[in-house]
Amino acid sequence: MQRLPIVLGLGLGLIIGASASLAVAQPSPDITVRQDDNRTLKEYRVNGELYAIEIVPRQGASYFLLDDDGDGNFERRDAARVEVPDWVTGDE
Repeated sequence: MQRLPIVLGLGLGLIIGASASLAVAQPSPDITVRQDDNRTLKEYRVNGELYAIEIVPRQGASYFLLDDDGDGNFERRDAARVEVPDWVTGDE
């Protein structure tokens, strides 16, 4: 019977540790907003690195251009928001 509390304690510790690692806070980006005649551009940077551009047209849905790996090639993402890529934060 003494093994049961030890096993339950270890299991609970693993669950708490796993959930804590999932709750890593994303860095807060600096956002530069540029307005032109028929759209708004929002440039997202962390540590000075441009990783995403949000395009908000006057008509239609907004979308992102995202540099996933730091190579300077931005790919379109139809999403409400994007996460900061690992290459920006150095978590690769």
